[in-house]
Amino acid sequence: METEYISSTQGGLGQSMKRLAQKLAQSLTWFDYLFALALLIGAFYAEYRFSDYMDVYEQTILFACVPSFALIGWLWKPMRNLMIGSTVLALLAVYFYQTPEGGQLARAEQAFFLKYMLSSQSAILWMSVFFCLSTLFYTIALIKNATSFGATATKLSWAAVYIGLTGMLVRWYESYLMGPDIGHIPVSNLYEVFILFCLITAIFHLYYEARYQSVVLGAFILWIIVAAVAFILWYSVSRDAHQIQPLVPALQSWWMKIHVPANFIGYGTFALAAMVAIAYILKSKNILANRLPSLELMDDLMYKAIAVGFAFFTIATILGALWAAEAWGGYWSWDPKETWALIVWLNYAAWLHMRLMKGLRGVVAAWWAIVGLFVTTFAFLGVNMFLSGLHSYGTL
Repeated sequence: METEYISSTQGGLGQSMKRLAQKLAQSLTWFDYLFALALLIGAFYAEYRFSDYMDVYEQTILFACVPSFALIGWLWKPMRNLMIGSTVLALLAVYFYQTPEGGQLARAEQAFFLKYMLSSQSAILWMSVFFCLSTLFYTIALIKNATSFGATATKLSWAAVYIGLTGMLVRWYESYLMGPDIGHIPVSNLYEVFILFCLITAIFHLYYEARYQSVVLGAFILWIIVAAVAFILWYSVSRDAHQIQPLVPALQSWWMKIHVPANFIGYGTFALAAMVAIAYILKSKNILANRLPSLELMDDLMYKAIAVGFAFFTIATILGALWAAEAWGGYWSWDPKETWALIVWLNYAAWLHMRLMKGLRGVVAAWWAIVGLFVTTFAFLGVNMFLSGLHSYGTL
């Protein structure tokens, strides 16, 4: 009987996957296939042009990105458009950096479009402006219950994501203009990962906004992004953090390219869930109740965001352990960063367990998600500020 049930379950899952694949195949257009082909050509060009700077693991990551990015772009067309648009803008910046003698970083202060728009520093400043304006429009949309403001806020969020991703790509190129031994993916310090946090949180917000057809939640979610933007601006002014620095030895590894992004998908979705939880609590107390989505919708969004974040945070933790074994000779050393990462993991593992096994819902789950954000914030930032250990290269 049990064997029949397992077989039936596996058969049902297989049929669901088959239907999903058929639906995806039917939705694809010639432009989707052209997009996938462009990704493949880009990967081969990168292999041809930069193979001397990559080891076999980095080359594997490069070609693994082709089907991964193609599938993401196929499943959600705005992501395809984002990848295309940001790449075109980044290539335009690369063009402006060129001189008869070759690429020169000094062009960032000489070429008009680089100085005021497409250099990494200018692009990140534009990203900051667009996120702040988007937050303002989302908040007005909530207060005045005006859909036109919400539509403008969404466009501004997309503009911020486009120019922010462009800035990250250009910063990657700029690091190589400083020297082949300095060049690296821009996820190596607090300045860069805060930008990554803004982009990931905003992308997931825009996805869920479209899926749930709920604009007003942006009035909550965008405030955590504005807080990150404020940190980026303060960190740039007070610590000159926007300057590209060589990697410390511990970060000179291909592991960084997969560990850090996976980690910040977790951080971004945990933050998103916490901000939705605030809206949930307000509605449960009959505050702005007629402006906010249903409790059921917000509860489902919290659950999905935490589930996605937990999956990626688990992957990031495993990758981090493998990286630690290579860099420091052991998978786990109870370093403060590792310990607090474990605390974050246990917190959300318990949240998901209580929901799936005990039916946890409502205000208790919402408050738990908010507390989880404080735990995550300390693991992300507080450890760097107050504790020292093997990860102290990220200190303020």
